[in-house]
Amino acid sequence: MNYEVVIPAAGQGKRMKAGRNKQFIEFHDKPVIAYTLSVFEKDPTCTGIILVINEIEKDEFLKLIDTYKMTKVRALIQGGSERQHSVYNGLKAVQTGIVLVHDGARPFIDHSIIQKLAHAANEDGAATAAVPVKDTIKRVENLEVIETVERSSLWAIQTPQAFRLSLILEAHRKAESEQFLGTDDASLVERLKHKVTIVEGDYKNIKLTTPEDLLIAKAIIDSERGETIC
Repeated sequence: MNYEVVIPAAGQGKRMKAGRNKQFIEFHDKPVIAYTLSVFEKDPTCTGIILVINEIEKDEFLKLIDTYKMTKVRALIQGGSERQHSVYNGLKAVQTGIVLVHDGARPFIDHSIIQKLAHAANEDGAATAAVPVKDTIKRVENLEVIETVERSSLWAIQTPQAFRLSLILEAHRKAESEQFLGTDDASLVERLKHKVTIVEGDYKNIKLTTPEDLLIAKAIIDSERGETIC
């Protein structure tokens, strides 16, 4: 199932405390965003990558695309003030019926999951990668436990999220007109009362958000390279 992918990479990632866009943090001299782009570059069913960036970093991204020969990046789109606005800007450049939205700081997504998502979106209109919650979850107010949440029906949502282009554009237009900010793109589709299918993801598919995540990412990369993890 052919698709295009929108990758928002304009955020500064303040929780990472890196003093720069976390997309350019390097592992083995290769930036995070290059690992992410490589996954889609190598997928024969990906027909195009829409990269949403901060305009002041455009030259850095152009250099990276050239260095790693990312031939499928066909558009660099200016990001918005929020991730949701950035994704919407990117969606307007998509040319296929099926589109994926994937975080630039999730470099460990698997091709098989991508294909399942694309097929699910084609069949059902919307799908998201997710994994069952493993930890006990408690609802807390003012540092006091209010209740323990029954977790058998709880899933931690990841990206990619996959959609029929017409559906996700409709969802974004509605959100824009009502000045609604969702926590992810799937939540915008939910507001249309349209079902979102779950495709079981991989616990390895982490989003690099805080400095601690970098330790996990290094371990994953070293493991995949067959190196000893110290």
